[in-house]
Amino acid sequence: MSFLVRYFLLGLIWVYRHLISPLTPASCRYTPTCSAYAAEAVQKHGPWRGGRLALRRIGRCHPWGGHGYDPVP
Repeated sequence: MSFLVRYFLLGLIWVYRHLISPLTPASCRYTPTCSAYAAEAVQKHGPWRGGRLALRRIGRCHPWGGHGYDPVP
């Protein structure tokens, strides 16, 4: 069951990266981008922990948040 959730999340990330993101200006403050970070986190840690890491990272992506290199732990 966990692999279905993993591929569902990776599919959502793929849709965002290839269909939605090209329509918006580049504005990510971090390296790697938030979508690349989310995909790597889900692949590396699974859908539950990787999803939490991705949501935490997206929550930090605002004008008063951090910036720079932030790899997946």
